[in-house]
Amino acid sequence: MYQIEGLTKTYTQGKRTVHALQDVDLTIADGELVAIQGPTGGGKSTLLQMLGGLDRPTSGRVRLAGDDLAAMDDARLTRARADRIGFVFQHFNLIPTLTAQENVETALVPAGTPADERARRAQAALAQVGLAERAGHLPGELSGGQQQRVAIARALVKEPAVLLADEPTGNLDEATRDDIVGLLEGLWTQRGLTVVMVTHDSVVARRAQRRLRIAGGRVSEV
Repeated sequence: MYQIEGLTKTYTQGKRTVHALQDVDLTIADGELVAIQGPTGGGKSTLLQMLGGLDRPTSGRVRLAGDDLAAMDDARLTRARADRIGFVFQHFNLIPTLTAQENVETALVPAGTPADERARRAQAALAQVGLAERAGHLPGELSGGQQQRVAIARALVKEPAVLLADEPTGNLDEATRDDIVGLLEGLWTQRGLTVVMVTHDSVVARRAQRRLRIAGGRVSEV
């Protein structure tokens, strides 16, 4: 699924150069469930952004199913994100003025999906995460766990090959955390997704099939 070669990312902060990623070589197989841990500022989110085509490396390659995301022009990269990669974030990133169903439908707009198909697929995605009856509710009318379920439905409605999750349980209590992780595990099993999660929570990480640690921009197996 992913083949990463010599991946390096540097930033300039004033007169200081920050090495967010340093010569990372990594393979993530099709259908793996991977957890990435490490200290704050160690490069976790930067690596996830590279996997999702949300940022470009300073050097190196990020191949997704053989296609180098780092070498794509903006139009092809946007299309790859729209068609092949689903994103789940810690803060849900739902639009507060849209209903749950409308939030899920937004993921299909960049692909030019017709309105009736968007509605049908959004309803199916919400049903899969147990929120069919909440489709007409605004985010402010939902609990934190329910909002994260909407965010997961929004990621899944595109039928991606990859699901990237950045601290997906970071804003949730323990019981809700376990519920959301269980949901992700079930979807991983049922859909054969490749799932990569960044997490500070060792309880969450231990439930992954494979664990990686990143510190100082360098990746190692746990």
